[in-house]
Amino acid sequence: MKALFVGGTGIISSAISSALVEQGWELYLLNRGNRTERLPEGVKLLRADINDEELVCSLIKDENFDVVADFIAFVPSQVERDIRLFSGRTKQYIFISSASAYQKPLSDFRITESTPLANPYWEYSRNKIACEELLMSQYRSNGFPVTIVRPSHTYDDSSIPLGVHGNNGSWQVIKRMLENKPVIIHGDGSSLWTLTYNTDFAKGFIGLMGNIHAIGEAIHITSDESLTWNQIYEIIASALGVKLNAVHIATDYLAASGDYDFTGSLLGDKSNTVVFDNSKIKRLVPGFNATVRFDQGVRLVLENILSHPELQTQDKEFDDWCDTVIYNYMNSIKK
Repeated sequence: MKALFVGGTGIISSAISSALVEQGWELYLLNRGNRTERLPEGVKLLRADINDEELVCSLIKDENFDVVADFIAFVPSQVERDIRLFSGRTKQYIFISSASAYQKPLSDFRITESTPLANPYWEYSRNKIACEELLMSQYRSNGFPVTIVRPSHTYDDSSIPLGVHGNNGSWQVIKRMLENKPVIIHGDGSSLWTLTYNTDFAKGFIGLMGNIHAIGEAIHITSDESLTWNQIYEIIASALGVKLNAVHIATDYLAASGDYDFTGSLLGDKSNTVVFDNSKIKRLVPGFNATVRFDQGVRLVLENILSHPELQTQDKEFDDWCDTVIYNYMNSIKK
């Protein structure tokens, strides 16, 4: 089997790429080649900017693929470009959407693939919805062989998943925990969240590749484990061997802070309880099951981060912001 990934070196796609090579797939990665250290041995790199259609056409002019998957398409114009590039060249085109596209607020806490798509808080999610609508229209009108995959919060061994963090990853929150400094949890921390380790996601994704029953379908792939944000932060602190010093701050207050844009990521996503019904992926991919519990996954992540100084990126701006927001919020609730 022969596949082309646009991107292929990110949190989600890197795990898929590695597993495919091990399974004997002929895998091409189309990207700029800026992260070659994440390329598994055996992949074929097509070095190009996907937006340079003329160059991409020349690179694939003699190629046809069983599967093409684009991991870096975010707006309809990029999907339109892919349709021009890959129509007639692939038996299946997989678009990576987002579970954040499901309606906010939810009318039912348990999410299925038929849950309406609507997110007034986050442009990122609305763009993904527009991409899905365009692709399904092309499927219905022209038979474009699309499969839509909706990941939720998927993580790898380079960063722990958090609700509130800065622009440089998770290290500063880890550092605050290690120093017994207060750590912000949005809201009261009681909403449920779903976290999926990237190797688990890869198993479901690969099962959809070349799967004729997935054509014209939208499928989310997540763990079945749901945890409150309080539990998530407690598990992280426990894995670090420290006591959690948590400060709960209203999500509206954080979104209005001005320094960081939490409107989309919190109001439009993480402040909502999300519990996924994974019946569809399990029906399409018999035997699929996410097996890495969060307490197991986070230990793998922290072990990797703590042993690799290059992953310990300081973020003084975020650290100072946390101190200021906590101080101001605690004073405001005392009045």
